[in-house]
Amino acid sequence: MTTTEPTLPREAGRRRGRGRMGAGKQLHAGPLTYVVLTVFALVSLAPLVWTAVAASRTDRRLAQTPPPLWFGGNLFKNLQAAWDQAGLGTAMLNSVIVAGTITVSTVLFSTLAGFAFAKLRFRFSGVLLLLTIGTMMIPPQLAVVPLYLWMSDLGWSNQLQTVILPSLVTAFGTFFMRQYLVQALPTELIEAARVDGASSLRIVWHVVFPAARPAMAVLGLLTFVFAWNDFLWPIIALTQQNPTVQVALNSLGTGYVPDQAVIMAGALLGTLPLLIAFLLFGKQIVGGIMQGAIKG
Repeated sequence: MTTTEPTLPREAGRRRGRGRMGAGKQLHAGPLTYVVLTVFALVSLAPLVWTAVAASRTDRRLAQTPPPLWFGGNLFKNLQAAWDQAGLGTAMLNSVIVAGTITVSTVLFSTLAGFAFAKLRFRFSGVLLLLTIGTMMIPPQLAVVPLYLWMSDLGWSNQLQTVILPSLVTAFGTFFMRQYLVQALPTELIEAARVDGASSLRIVWHVVFPAARPAMAVLGLLTFVFAWNDFLWPIIALTQQNPTVQVALNSLGTGYVPDQAVIMAGALLGTLPLLIAFLLFGKQIVGGIMQGAIKG
């Protein structure tokens, strides 16, 4: 026993060293991983590529069998036709105003509400949270008629605030931010700020917002995409004289024989802002998600 005891610390040290070396190794994906990711990427891009191919062809060619599988020479002509017929200049500006306002307000108010439900103690907080989550179970179609009557009484028919006001804050955003802040924001940090004499507004600005930044970026992207693509309520509340992009694109499908190539060109124009936004801010959003995962 006395001859083996001195070797135990050295053996344990070697095991710990091997563990550290194994933990420090960089993982590499195998060939199968690249194959699976390539297949999923191609499947995901297929609808967008087909939209671009159809937008570059003529309506007569799209009606033939087999359908075209490569780009034609009418892309810019169809894009110009869709832009002029649908009045996409005004529609794009309206959609930027609507989606931008909804995104900023939803992220701001949802973060504040999520912080209150996650870290503040007040009466009936659990009941209010259940009521907030419960509103997510109500189909939005049930609120169309009373919401339209309410907006008509306010005299806001065919105005952008009719679309903006009902979406200034969402139950999903509040619940999403609440779940994130429960784990990502230590209560001790808030208590330390209060001990240092920080006001509630200062705590929110200097403690809550920095901690919630990754989740705010994700929520902002999801909200912007949803607001940009929303069709049901805008088509009811707005007209072709003051449309959003989705309402304006609806006019391309009218007529005795709709031009499918022009419709596809309009759909491509309506999708481009989302693609540009993701290309510009996708890296920051993904980085924020990873940062939040590491902190959690």
